[in-house]
Amino acid sequence: MSSDTDVKIGLEIHVQLTSLKTKLFCSCSSDYRDKPPNTNVCPVCLGLPGSLPVVNQKAIEKALRVAIALNMKIAEKISWARKHYFYPDLPKNYQITQYEGKGVTSIAKEGYLEYHVNGNVKRARIRRINLEEDPGKIVYHTGSMLTSKYSLIDYNRSGIALLEIVTEPDFSSPREVLAFLHELRTLLEYLDIADFKLEGSMRVDVNISLAGGSRVEVKNVGSLSDIEAAIVYEVTRQRSLAEKGVKVEMETRHWDQERKVTVGTRTKESEEDYRYFPDPNLPPVYISPNMLEDLSKTMPELPQTVRKKLVQVYGVSEYLSSVLVSEKKLAEYFEEVMKRTNIDGDRAASIIVNDLVGWVGEERMNQIDKIVPASELAELLELLKSGTITIKIVKEAIPELVSGKRTRELLASKGWIGKVSGHELAEIVDTVLKENANAVTDALNNPKAIQHLVGKVMEATNKRADPKEAFELISKKLEEFKAKVRLQEDR
Repeated sequence: MSSDTDVKIGLEIHVQLTSLKTKLFCSCSSDYRDKPPNTNVCPVCLGLPGSLPVVNQKAIEKALRVAIALNMKIAEKISWARKHYFYPDLPKNYQITQYEGKGVTSIAKEGYLEYHVNGNVKRARIRRINLEEDPGKIVYHTGSMLTSKYSLIDYNRSGIALLEIVTEPDFSSPREVLAFLHELRTLLEYLDIADFKLEGSMRVDVNISLAGGSRVEVKNVGSLSDIEAAIVYEVTRQRSLAEKGVKVEMETRHWDQERKVTVGTRTKESEEDYRYFPDPNLPPVYISPNMLEDLSKTMPELPQTVRKKLVQVYGVSEYLSSVLVSEKKLAEYFEEVMKRTNIDGDRAASIIVNDLVGWVGEERMNQIDKIVPASELAELLELLKSGTITIKIVKEAIPELVSGKRTRELLASKGWIGKVSGHELAEIVDTVLKENANAVTDALNNPKAIQHLVGKVMEATNKRADPKEAFELISKKLEEFKAKVRLQEDR
């Protein structure tokens, strides 16, 4: 779907603070995944009578770091509100959250985040960010919400700290939304807020409207691919209704992963329906200037700063810099490698991005430094820089390193150390041309067939020849052969 000026999209992004050790208002472990149902709970997160919540101070600090990074106006006092609604996964029948209203305040408001799309820099406005508790999890017996015979509730997730990030409706296409979310996720990873490889660590409510139409909210979409599909479907649905003269109702819809459609679940509530009021069990938290100053001084390098450093200090291209920075661990790994070698930074980045990453796999990226220690890859790259080995050998060696081999032992066992000299290469090329007459004929008629001869040279040199040098030498020999043939014909 192309970008349409009549489409408005706003996001409510819910990010679990997975880096915390405990829940938001109690001492239960935040590591609830793969635990037996309803075992990672206590009276507080179950909402039992007489239990009192206590705020996790680390959650406040992490949320403030996000506010600083998003260029936001931070409140001097933050307070807590109860948001009332009945849903089976909400044990108290209200959710402890934050809200901009009379007597209650969120952490920060009026910020922005810049992101790149189609080569252009865009700015998305951030309306507010706030902390709130996650509800429990509804587990469907089979299929989806619409097809399951019954559902069960696991309260292990109840009370996990959620950071809600609400944008203005500044997006007009799925491409813009995905580019923004990629940038936001990268920022949050650098701030040590969340590990987005964990199931359920980010869920997004997508608010979509067409010019003159009502706003429709698609709730709890979990993956980037589903977010894109949900937007495409919902815009198409609303446009189709408008063309038929049917009014688009303001409602909340559910994304059905199985059928890839949105399904109406309830009429969209207004803020009054939630009956927000200050939580009497939680006192306000005051944010002092000294606290903000200390947090600002200890902020980690943010993605935009790291990108510039990779380009300006190491000479990495804009594209490769963006790829490296998109995974914090990958950018850190690149810098560790560069501390140990003097090879050109862009060449090292290209080998890491185009060769190493594919063999390590996205699911193991957090362990890349353990799978192939930076010192081992740096040694391989240093040998490439000195001309001791070829790029062909580097590409052959990387999967071996990923499997646990070490650089020196691997190269020695394969007989790969020692680049073929120019004189030796010329002799080998002559031998290959003599022994492959049919291939020579093919190459004279079709330049693409030269690659077969290059392969024969690489085989004869045990991959120690430079493929580019071999290609150039073979091409030169073939041109000389053509010239001799033409000379004979002229006579």
